[in-house]
Amino acid sequence: MITVNLDVMLAKRKMSLTELSQAVGITMSNLSILKNDKAKAVRFSTLAAICQVLDCQPGDILVYTAK
Repeated sequence: MITVNLDVMLAKRKMSLTELSQAVGITMSNLSILKNDKAKAVRFSTLAAICQVLDCQPGDILVYTAK
């Protein structure tokens, strides 16, 4: 199972979801879907943009855990 720790990275960077949405150019609803583990897929370009803004690696946001 893949868990999205976007809220953790946002907290570490003291950034709101709204600020990230504006900086990355992704709608709030799409970021909310990702943040709440409802997304079925994420584009590499989207992940790269989020990582650039949050100054992190994809592994800081996406975590694999065995069921």
